[in-house]
Amino acid sequence: MFPDLDPVHRQMALGPLGGEYHVNERMERKSSGKRRVFVQTETGCVLGMELDRSDNAHTVKRKLQLALNVPIEESSLICGDTVLKNDLSVVRNDSPLLLTRNFLHRSSSTPCFSPTGRDLQQRDQSGPIEILGCSNQSPRTKDLVKDIAKAIKSGTDPIPVRSGLGGAYYFRNCLGENVAIVKPTDEEPYAPNNPKGFVGKTLGQPGLKRTVRVGETGFREVAAYLLDHDHFANVPSTALVKITHPVFNVNDGVNGYIHQNRNQVSKIASLQQFIPHDFDASDHGTSSFPVTAVHRIGILDIRILNTDRHAGNLLVRKLDGVGRFGQVELVPIDHGLCLPESLEDPYFEWIHWPQASISFSEDELQYIDHLDPFWDSDMLRMELPMIREACLRVLVLCTIFLKEAAAFGLCLAEIGGMMSREFRGHDEKPSELELICIDARTLLVEREISTSEVKEGDKDEFQFDLDCEEEVLELTSNMEEELTVETAFHFGPKGRNGHNLLYKLDERVEEEEAAEDTEGDELPLRGDEHAGLVPDRNLNVSKLSLSMKNISVAEKSWRHPGASQKCGYLVGTSSGNMSANEQFPVSSSFVKLADMSEEEWRQFLEYFQKLLHPAFERHKSGSVGQRQRQRLGTSCQF
Repeated sequence: MFPDLDPVHRQMALGPLGGEYHVNERMERKSSGKRRVFVQTETGCVLGMELDRSDNAHTVKRKLQLALNVPIEESSLICGDTVLKNDLSVVRNDSPLLLTRNFLHRSSSTPCFSPTGRDLQQRDQSGPIEILGCSNQSPRTKDLVKDIAKAIKSGTDPIPVRSGLGGAYYFRNCLGENVAIVKPTDEEPYAPNNPKGFVGKTLGQPGLKRTVRVGETGFREVAAYLLDHDHFANVPSTALVKITHPVFNVNDGVNGYIHQNRNQVSKIASLQQFIPHDFDASDHGTSSFPVTAVHRIGILDIRILNTDRHAGNLLVRKLDGVGRFGQVELVPIDHGLCLPESLEDPYFEWIHWPQASISFSEDELQYIDHLDPFWDSDMLRMELPMIREACLRVLVLCTIFLKEAAAFGLCLAEIGGMMSREFRGHDEKPSELELICIDARTLLVEREISTSEVKEGDKDEFQFDLDCEEEVLELTSNMEEELTVETAFHFGPKGRNGHNLLYKLDERVEEEEAAEDTEGDELPLRGDEHAGLVPDRNLNVSKLSLSMKNISVAEKSWRHPGASQKCGYLVGTSSGNMSANEQFPVSSSFVKLADMSEEEWRQFLEYFQKLLHPAFERHKSGSVGQRQRQRLGTSCQF
């Protein structure tokens, strides 16, 4: 199903296009030890340059200063999570880098030179449009970029897109037909060069979603395309590019751009194939949508934790031909708010569609079964070196959740429901997926505390709550003994029975509480006869988490600052200049994944997998609550 290729040995992909360079020149750079990179400032300016073996972060910043007239003191050169210093050997060919600064003012001790347009042209080592990263792009993408390069050379101008919150442009071929939509990273909502008034932040700061940074939606668009193996969900061809054209927006006061020569405005952007369509899902009755199409898009959305799958980014195409009357095709677009850096509340438009409540087909189950999130993570590290590890952990977690849930027999709507948060009044409650993660995180912390106590051998420090602690540790120990450690992605038969230790732990806690409060009274009988079921799971956090609360990591370890703020609706899309902090509400983050070491992450995944089947059984039994949940979400069209 997937390419039989080790990502580590993949070749660097497409070279410069548009007639500026040739393949032999690329091979010459490789043999001479030179690499080309594209450095972007936090205000959006882009410069392509060649790296020599002797180059380090300081020389790269110096070249950027000379070419773009930007200050470089108190600045860092980064690639994803990595801060680059003297050694640039980790930087791959055609990689995008970001220059960030600690201060937004110009340092008086660092002079800024004003190069001429000729100097800048000589220093920018790139053509009018370049594909970034190491991706082995499809022939369709290569042909698309070639068509756009020819059209730019012939004088065919792109058309700005008026709708949405961010800057976007329809690029055309020589015939004047729309062939691609380009979204510059520095024109996203809140970005410095946003053309619609939504400004106020620099690249790398939290954006519309706190877990998706400004300027990083572009590579997420590409990631969604790369993860759509075999074109399963029908995501259009997408690439990350450096593209130069005078049509792009540059706001007044943004440093680094040579305003005298607008032809030198270069941007890093996502480029996606334009798909002719009749309407979007908001303009068409959903009952006619094919079950297979809804399932395939839903499977992708779950894997990438899409936080913005609204009807406007599902394109609908009518299928012509004999026997196809009324049939349509769905095309998912706009994946810039997927793969957040921690678990977020997803927005799944399809969650209440009737198609989502139909069981997966055998082909769909086979596709899910063959998914390997660790292979996917390695592939994305190779293809998109700027992607953050926190995003990849979300991918791994959600794919494991999908695989286990599908093997258990849950349908798409049930899986999406377990991932979605519940709103009660103005309060946002953790999803069932987040509760499982909180339980796994609690077990992980408890294990670390237990190990630390054994090593220290000093029990006197814990006498203040020794009785309670010993009992909880005993329960945790019993739980680990009863749970079987499974090999990753080895699933048993559908709907298999497993040890539900959460039930046992909950039962013991309830018995102790009842014994203390109503000593001598008869305990109430449970209404269910199914092993491993918890009658009442309508809690904000699980009883496991509550039972270990006093000796676990504080709640702030699972929350971002400001997590207590309430979530609401997007109330408007005014183009007036507004503060980035006052336009949209922030959402809570109950579970963070990035702060774990590799060993902690491995152990966390083991606990996570062990807790899944008991959670699925509770959900399937209806003990979580049969009422209709109020899920508001925070969909953002741009």
